Amino acid sequence: MSDSAIRVVAEKCVGCGVCVKACPFGAVKLEERLAAIDPAKCTLCGACVEPCRYDAIELRKDTAAAQDLRAYRDVWVLVEQIDGAIQAVTFELLGEGRKLADALGMKLCAVLLGSNVSGKARELIACGADKVYVLDRPELAYFQDEPYTTALVGLVRKHRPNILLSGATVIGRSLVSRVAVSINAGLTADCTGLALDPQTGNLLQTRPAFGGNIMATIVTPNMRPQMATVRHKVMKEAPIEPGRQGEVLLEDIASELLKSRTRRLRFVPEVESTVNLAEADIIVSGGRGLQKPENFALIRELAEVIGAGVGASRAAVDANWMPYSHQVGQTGKTVCPKLYVAVGISGQIQHLAGMSSAEVIVAINKDPEAPILKVATYGIVGDLFAVVPLLTQAFRKLGG
Repeated sequence: MSDSAIRVVAEKCVGCGVCVKACPFGAVKLEERLAAIDPAKCTLCGACVEPCRYDAIELRKDTAAAQDLRAYRDVWVLVEQIDGAIQAVTFELLGEGRKLADALGMKLCAVLLGSNVSGKARELIACGADKVYVLDRPELAYFQDEPYTTALVGLVRKHRPNILLSGATVIGRSLVSRVAVSINAGLTADCTGLALDPQTGNLLQTRPAFGGNIMATIVTPNMRPQMATVRHKVMKEAPIEPGRQGEVLLEDIASELLKSRTRRLRFVPEVESTVNLAEADIIVSGGRGLQKPENFALIRELAEVIGAGVGASRAAVDANWMPYSHQVGQTGKTVCPKLYVAVGISGQIQHLAGMSSAEVIVAINKDPEAPILKVATYGIVGDLFAVVPLLTQAFRKLGG
């Protein structure tokens, strides 16, 4: 193979043109009935390789992986939006991203994927973005792994960001992990802190490890972009600057690259009378100590009185007492509220991994040796069926 990372094998090419249609960057064309690749436009994304039935295009992975780190610029924030509404975690990331970009002497860029979302770009600029890359397509009307991954991978390969940040949400975790694998980049999940190494400028990504018992700082010095998902509510939202100026860049991608093997049949929103778990400053969670699903009414009543979200341990979810969307823990949601009330939860390490970052933890358990009491700020050893109604009554009087 030649020194180029990608080449057309003339002996195999039949000039069918499939690769021309597959390339999202217009880097492939037919010359004298053979495919030709323009190195100035090619991003080594590999989109032209798979559809070629004659194995006429070869991509050398080792060359693609040998990155020139100086070619990677800017700090990117992935905008999370649902039905056009930008989620709060995005504004938190813009606030933190602004600090990183300023320290590196780079620009802060927001990446907005969706349908009919172009009008939201100015809102992102007002919150600190210097550039907003917008990919506005009907195929991106709602989140699906395959088209969103293809779209974001294409943008990353085209523009080469130095840092890419996303919320540690259901969407963020699902999307950026796929992107990291596709571009052979490192990814640190569930970060609670971000900083820069003053010597190298590498991103220092801090997250809880071993069930929250230690804080690990992780670096990815040899690959770009440096990717991290960041927990919701651990960073301050960016301040709004009305009239702030920035650049809006409208991107495009071939329709065939946005095809998905799945389709959404319908969306059934969960009807919940309490606060959304991801947005809650206060969370009341129940576990197997409640004994049966009907007793979660005690948790809901207390949550409604104090304006809290309702959570559950994995044991309660596995027993079908609560939907999975309420599960807190290593295999559920990671939360960081100001107050976390654990009712009838023993405190296995998997659960602690999802809530130990709460500012204040109150545990109610009849077992004085329960692990949850060892991490609790305040512990109440007693019968939850007596304690919880008393707390609810007391808070109701205060509220009245």
